[in-house]
Amino acid sequence: MRKPINLLREFSVPLIAGVITALAWANLDPRGYDALIHQPSFGGVSLHFLVNELFMVLFFGIAAAEITQSCLPGGDLNPPRKAVNPLLATLGGVIGPVIVYLILNAAIGDPTLTNGWGIPTATDIALAWLVARLVFGAGHPAVSFLLLLAVADDAIGLAIIAVFYPDPVHPTEPMWLFLTVAGIVAAYILRGARVKSYWPYVLVGGGLSWTGLFKAHLHPALALVFIIPFLPHPPRESAHLFEENPRDTSPLARFEHDWKIVVDFGLFLFGLANAGVRFSSVGTATWLVLTALLVGKTAGIFTMGSLGKALGFPLPDRVGFKELALTGLVAGMGLTVALFVAGVAFVDPDIEGAAKMGALLSGGVLPVAVALGRILKVRRIP
Repeated sequence: MRKPINLLREFSVPLIAGVITALAWANLDPRGYDALIHQPSFGGVSLHFLVNELFMVLFFGIAAAEITQSCLPGGDLNPPRKAVNPLLATLGGVIGPVIVYLILNAAIGDPTLTNGWGIPTATDIALAWLVARLVFGAGHPAVSFLLLLAVADDAIGLAIIAVFYPDPVHPTEPMWLFLTVAGIVAAYILRGARVKSYWPYVLVGGGLSWTGLFKAHLHPALALVFIIPFLPHPPRESAHLFEENPRDTSPLARFEHDWKIVVDFGLFLFGLANAGVRFSSVGTATWLVLTALLVGKTAGIFTMGSLGKALGFPLPDRVGFKELALTGLVAGMGLTVALFVAGVAFVDPDIEGAAKMGALLSGGVLPVAVALGRILKVRRIP
């Protein structure tokens, strides 16, 4: 059973299946779909709440674990000089889409769409990894470079969500954040006491953090982002991104190992709860998000990656300008985090649906990137 399960995870089948199911259901039976997603049918809460406010805690917790491991000595983002070019490219991949989005929106002159600038800043790690392997081959250094971009990109995306996208309906109540601070202090104390199970960190520290964010009307999905870095871990990292080291039995490694499969398959529910967009929702926000993702990401990553090389911070071996441009294009696949941001950026459901459609259409990068790889004669490395 392990091999087919790993294949399903590797090719992002649960997420893709959830997106397809949501699109079909929302267009064939919109009332039934809305009732499933938004009515409080699960112990007084809706499926949308369960997925976006509870399940996504684990999703962002896994992302925080990867970022923490990458920053350790021996990790892919350490030492700093080794990470300069990927981080510069990441910066370009965030700033580029924002600039393109805001310039196009200024030209259109629609202030109601301005708040969507954060939607195209994200890269879907799983789908980008899948497409990169199809374009470059699993052994190409461009794949690891793209994963570095995507992980750093998600770190910035988490900060953007936390700072710029509070609950659009309820004003922020900062006084409740003392509970989040208490959760961080609890995690610090647990680490000082050398607690070797991750459960107290997650339940006590994470529970306090979630409650504080929820009561403050900030996004509780980010609760574990503040707790995960306190989980005990080895002084050095010996595995690359998304690779497991069987000898690492630290609480940080065990947390990621135990919950990664839950998150991978739980993305079916995320796609189901967030991708139910009617095809009639296509509008101005659709093209703003899509153009910002494809043009802004590609141009930003290519420009800043090239600048890093010119400043003496080289690109990986076998990653030239054409590979860098293709990496930027593949990074324009914004799905998971982009859908999440679209859901909080707009109050108007029609604008929200149009913005989500832009994020979904960015999946069309797959055939384009594969074709360009062939046209540019990019050498695949199995």
